[in-house]
Amino acid sequence: MGKKMSKVAFSEAERYIAGGVDSPVRAFKAVGGDPLFIQKGKGSRIYDIDGNEYIDYVGSWGPAVLGHAPEEVIDAVKRVTEQGLSFGAPTILETELAKRVIEAIPSIERVRFVSSGTEATMSALRLARGFTGRENIVKFSGCYHGHVDSLLVEAGSGATTFGSPTSLGIPQDFARHTIVLPYNDIDACYNVFKEKGNTIACVIVEPVAGNMGTVLPGENFLGDLKEITLKYKSILIFDEVLTGFRITYGGYQNLIGVKPDLTCLGKVIGGGMPVALYGGKEEIMSLVSPQGDVYQAGTLSGNPLAMISGIKTLDILKREKPYVYLHQTTEELALGLEEEAKRADLPAKASFIGSMFTLFFSDKRPENFDMVKRCDTSLFSQYFNGMLKNGVYLPPSQFETNFVSCAHTKDDIRRTVDASREVFRDIKRQKRFLS
Repeated sequence: MGKKMSKVAFSEAERYIAGGVDSPVRAFKAVGGDPLFIQKGKGSRIYDIDGNEYIDYVGSWGPAVLGHAPEEVIDAVKRVTEQGLSFGAPTILETELAKRVIEAIPSIERVRFVSSGTEATMSALRLARGFTGRENIVKFSGCYHGHVDSLLVEAGSGATTFGSPTSLGIPQDFARHTIVLPYNDIDACYNVFKEKGNTIACVIVEPVAGNMGTVLPGENFLGDLKEITLKYKSILIFDEVLTGFRITYGGYQNLIGVKPDLTCLGKVIGGGMPVALYGGKEEIMSLVSPQGDVYQAGTLSGNPLAMISGIKTLDILKREKPYVYLHQTTEELALGLEEEAKRADLPAKASFIGSMFTLFFSDKRPENFDMVKRCDTSLFSQYFNGMLKNGVYLPPSQFETNFVSCAHTKDDIRRTVDASREVFRDIKRQKRFLS
């Protein structure tokens, strides 16, 4: 596959954009080579500017649950575009999308729209602190909640990829209010609350960790978190930016019967447009300005293009009920990849739920950040580049989640598993040669 034009485009971008990209993992630094510049997408496929076609499992990092450029969504966005792009004033579309979210997720009684997951978690933290009058927060190592100063401590996603969990530029005064615990370690939670419970405003958690790869919560982990926060009158925040409307219609919380106090959503609720929200109990949300004294605002928050894209996406998901198909397809793919690696005597474990999965290059399926960090990133790099040469586009980091969409067919899955067979055979041959 020729990539000359992408290489030239990246070189040009580096002259004007810091690092040549607008989000670090896109630069391919963790896997080597230059990033692809994408021209278009349709269904389960994306096409780069060199004309190469790929089966896509990045899905814009989660939003494209319907596949790329679904006609119903595109047509609706076009119609709204003709009426104006943004007004800085309320529209009925905001209320319509809010209704759909509240009807789907019982823990949410009121919402506030923002333009990114980072804004959602940042606002939820401020609200939790305002409601409780406390300053400390608890997060879990490897969980990524956007590039908020208070949360970019032992974070996942791109921070994990570059081995710098704590960013430069974050004052120690910010970090000292963030208590970081191991994901899935409920005993550590009990202990820290016994010591500091009356100072802790909230616990924020990805109910399914998706930014250190796909790491599932342990049995009762989330339910026990709810009990702890209730006991100490802290706020429990579920960051469902990745999992919301992707694993089921609503949140992962719907499946497990645990109701957080606040929820952050993004990605799928915008159908590919920049939109997120935070929402929860009316008692807490009533503190948000102009009703209360917790301030949050945004020029493009609730803009009509994002709202109509989200409305149409959720309407299609509710009508078509694709979640059984998505789970079955993802399971077939994840286990197929694991089996092909096993045949080649390569250490690999698939972790998956709904339409999210990761193939970890490890002898054990990771349960926390420390286990994830022990994965063989060199082996992942070989796997990623081999799959790319075979027309399969995966997230360019071991520490990211892969996404399956409604547009992926059984043939896509078969072709992907077949490609992995060839890639793993090549890796095995190279290892024998080098030994």
